Amino acid sequence: MRAPRTTRPSESATAQRARLPASELTRVRSIVVAANNRVNGAQKPVLLVGAHAVAAAEMIASEIRGALKRVDLSAVVSKYIGETESNLKRVFAEAEAGGALLLFDQAEALFGKRTTVKDAHGRFAEADVLLSLAARHASLVILVSGHTVPLPASLKGRLTIRKFPPRA
Repeated sequence: MRAPRTTRPSESATAQRARLPASELTRVRSIVVAANNRVNGAQKPVLLVGAHAVAAAEMIASEIRGALKRVDLSAVVSKYIGETESNLKRVFAEAEAGGALLLFDQAEALFGKRTTVKDAHGRFAEADVLLSLAARHASLVILVSGHTVPLPASLKGRLTIRKFPPRA
């Protein structure tokens, strides 16, 4: 597994704003307000989907002004039973120790189709682990996917899903 990068917000926030259309800035700010107003650290992870999802995620992290631990989910997901869960627990422990927000890039690696798994329970077991860990994490957890991923209702209810850009 590649080591996740931890970064601090920087002057690149201005560059990120420039890449997001003005209509999407209000949506980003509403996510930031919700993150800042969470009760006892309890908050659903945010799944950002679309062409501007990464820019929106980086801007959210910049607005919250916390350390950002960026994790490529495709590097965390393993074909071996239990290894993905161990990798996720390690990532969350490191982020917790540093008080970092988590940004999971390539979320489709966790939610996407897998040919070796025959049922939805096995297919989404790793997503369930991630969402359970996220529910206990003190800081915001953001998942990013370049395109919409099909999710069962049981997982959709545990996420705040925002599209960037929104549907017309």
